[in-house]
Amino acid sequence: MPGKGRASTAPGGLRWFGAAAGAIIGVVEVPAPSTLAGTSRRLDLGDSGAFAGSVVVRTTAEAVIVGAGIMGCAIAHALAERGLTDVVVLERDAIGRGATADAAGGIRQQFSTETNVRLATYSVRVWETFAERFGVDIGLRQQGYLFLLTDPAEEPVFRRNLALQQGLGVPARWVTPAEIAELNPFIELDDVLGGTFCPEDGWADTSAATMGFAQAARRLGVAIEEETPVTGIGVEAGRVWGVSTPRGEIAAPTVILCAGPQTRQVGAMAGVDLPIDPYRRMSFITEPFDRLPPSLPMTIEFTTGLYVHPESRGFLFGMANRAEPSTFDKTVDEGWMLTTVEALVARVPAFEEASVMRGWAGFYEITPDDNPLLGDVGEPAGLLVAAGFSGHGFMQGPAIGTCIAELICDGAAKTVDIAPFRPTRFAEGALAQEHNVI
Repeated sequence: MPGKGRASTAPGGLRWFGAAAGAIIGVVEVPAPSTLAGTSRRLDLGDSGAFAGSVVVRTTAEAVIVGAGIMGCAIAHALAERGLTDVVVLERDAIGRGATADAAGGIRQQFSTETNVRLATYSVRVWETFAERFGVDIGLRQQGYLFLLTDPAEEPVFRRNLALQQGLGVPARWVTPAEIAELNPFIELDDVLGGTFCPEDGWADTSAATMGFAQAARRLGVAIEEETPVTGIGVEAGRVWGVSTPRGEIAAPTVILCAGPQTRQVGAMAGVDLPIDPYRRMSFITEPFDRLPPSLPMTIEFTTGLYVHPESRGFLFGMANRAEPSTFDKTVDEGWMLTTVEALVARVPAFEEASVMRGWAGFYEITPDDNPLLGDVGEPAGLLVAAGFSGHGFMQGPAIGTCIAELICDGAAKTVDIAPFRPTRFAEGALAQEHNVI
């Protein structure tokens, strides 16, 4: 990716140049914290001065949801649709400005567990009709997910997963190197054994989708309070009674934790240890680049986790540093950026002529089996969680909203059986490992 011989930076941003794969990286713009989507305003929990003279809209509610990302907003909307409108959503920053804002927006049905496949297929049907249902264009692009396999040991695993997916109605298929070349003729295929492809998969605008749910929930009577962090969860006689914020307390018999990578810390306020830890993931987007067509599928090199897909007039790409420990650091690692670019150029040589426009970091919220915690935590009673999606949360938002609403209103999720993802499974030794994690 040769440099352009210039250096332009967003106001307050950082910039750097670096060599990779024998080429010079172009300008990389990393917005300053105040301008980077997804950066939260961290408040001193003991400082209520920022909210002087301000009180919460409601002091009681039937349910309080902590977090206004895709999960919190989808759950709030689903509850309101079922008639439970006395709901307050508390967000420490702004709607959709946490982990949801940093996500790549992928939507796929290619998973290794039945629960994830069912959650994904239900959600795809919602994403496909979102504009009709919510009046919001989420920029859905169903150009497919193309997984590339280079490790012979992965082929039997992927073929088993493929049989599961096809048995549940997912139109995924095995593709040979020759067929991969037809789907994406720019890939270096020397070490590729084959792969899988699902034409219904794709990506969408995470911000527009989250705002669509939030606006619909508000129309139905849900209160969403921004810049209102939860500073405590009240527990008495083995059950929750509500939450406290710098703007006052809200009494509620049900509290739902949708705090993404911060969920473990929020759960600790109720004396609960939820095994969810943040891991940094960095994404980058190229400047406008017309050497490759915008019709290409999301392409993933499974062994390394490298992914790339068209975005605006350029391409969005990234790769997980699986050796990095858990962290809340959201800065962009220049060294890993160079490693990612080298991997991208090796797999798609045409990108040697592209320039990186900007990069950002967000978090995967990882659990011991790479699957979420969904439902009642056990004790205290009345405390539920929907977090720990390990990178596949946004895409499953619609189904999670429906299932958690069914669990609260009906006592059990009926649309999809989410019992395999119950929060108590770790203590029970009943982990449900997901294999297809990028």
